[in-house]
Amino acid sequence: MRKDAVVADRTSPDEELMRALYEEHAGPLLAFVIRLVAGDRQRAEDVVQETLLRAWRNADQLRRATGSARPWLVTVARRIVIDGHRSRQARPQEVDPAPLELVPAADEIDRALRLMTISDALGDLTDAHREALIETYFKGRTVNEAALELGVPAGTIRSRVFYALRSMKLSLEERGVTA
Repeated sequence: MRKDAVVADRTSPDEELMRALYEEHAGPLLAFVIRLVAGDRQRAEDVVQETLLRAWRNADQLRRATGSARPWLVTVARRIVIDGHRSRQARPQEVDPAPLELVPAADEIDRALRLMTISDALGDLTDAHREALIETYFKGRTVNEAALELGVPAGTIRSRVFYALRSMKLSLEERGVTA
């Protein structure tokens, strides 16, 4: 007994149907699908493979059908292409993150350290000097507005801000911060 005769004895009707479908329809189906996917051969081959897989799953239905199986295969392939297109439209396009590595990021660590140092230096001031500095520099109020807020004359606010800034400068220099 020849080797191919043994193999033929072991093949099932589904395998015979799939071989026949592939031999008869795979070429024309691939040509049809390539046009649907704008010439993307790899994608077209995937669609043909998925179409034939669905044909294998529905072998009983195809065996009972009269006439050619090509209209069924073409319809399934077209629907697979449409489904693929719809799923790509529903999902945002993926982009390569490599260009983001070239964009310099703001260094927030320096800013955070600077703010911590300033906060520590503010702690060295007297309460009156700290309040005057916070009202004018950090809250952005004018001398007159700060005076009204703190309930002291405007001249006192000017004096406190002057001495607060001088103390802050010394305090920051002690921490190694220079202008």
